[in-house]
Amino acid sequence: MRRLPILLALLVFASRTALAQALPQALPPAAPDARASLFVSPAWLSQHRLDPNVAVLHVGAPAEFAAAHIPGARLVNVADLNVNDTTRKLSVEMPSADALRARLAARGVGQGSRVVVYFAKDMVYQTTRILFTLFYAGFGERAALLDGGLPAWVAAGQPVAADTLPSEPGLLLSVHVKNFIVDAAYVNSMRGKAGVSIVDARDSVFYVGARQGGSPQAPHRAGHIPGAKSVPWTSLYDGRLQLRPNAELVRIFATAGIGAGDVVIAYCHTGQQATAMLLAARALGHPVLLYDGSFQDWSARTEYPVETKPD
Repeated sequence: MRRLPILLALLVFASRTALAQALPQALPPAAPDARASLFVSPAWLSQHRLDPNVAVLHVGAPAEFAAAHIPGARLVNVADLNVNDTTRKLSVEMPSADALRARLAARGVGQGSRVVVYFAKDMVYQTTRILFTLFYAGFGERAALLDGGLPAWVAAGQPVAADTLPSEPGLLLSVHVKNFIVDAAYVNSMRGKAGVSIVDARDSVFYVGARQGGSPQAPHRAGHIPGAKSVPWTSLYDGRLQLRPNAELVRIFATAGIGAGDVVIAYCHTGQQATAMLLAARALGHPVLLYDGSFQDWSARTEYPVETKPD
């Protein structure tokens, strides 16, 4: 009879553990240097790209990849690692753990891989979206962005290849999801909460309602989530598409009204530009959450308000 209470206790523990894993938790910064873990330099990648556990992902158009890419890199785009929710009519959503495992393995990512992603030209937020997809898949500090992308690699005198050789699949047995994704109800519950900043990463013309996102067939409502702060992702990167120094990022965040220790919840149009802003937030040591549905979802939920402000 003793086995029954023990079995019940184990079931309760397992259910609580599963619930804790299902609930979103802010993605914490790396320690001791929050920024250092997010980037690798061309020099580092040159030294390590032939390591058997290093997987390099090239984000760009197929024609560009065929013309010039880092030797050994695999071509990837956002659609390869994300899904569309046809029920809610949302694009660029995180896939299930099983689907994500299969898709990463098909692109050469293995169980112990150190994954480096880079953009070919100017696809910054598409690349950061893939980087955050890797964070979601549990790669943590084993996933990083090549600082400055392919232009920085070429400027450093490093070699490029011109081929489309098929890549070997990786041996990826499982992914351990780190759920930092939140929905509209969660975002609505956090509006006005101390220590939390909801941040709009879109261009300011969308934030103030001067322009509407979406498509002509399905335009978004004009404006932004009430109480959200505006930090356009483009303001955080310099002319070489590299993340600005931390001192500049601190000034930009402070001007927007984001507290130094705030949890940052980000959104944009579809959940891509928000990741470029969240990269800056992580570099400054902020815990971060991503509203994956973003304004495409919020706008469709007419029970939630939007507001506009003068520019």
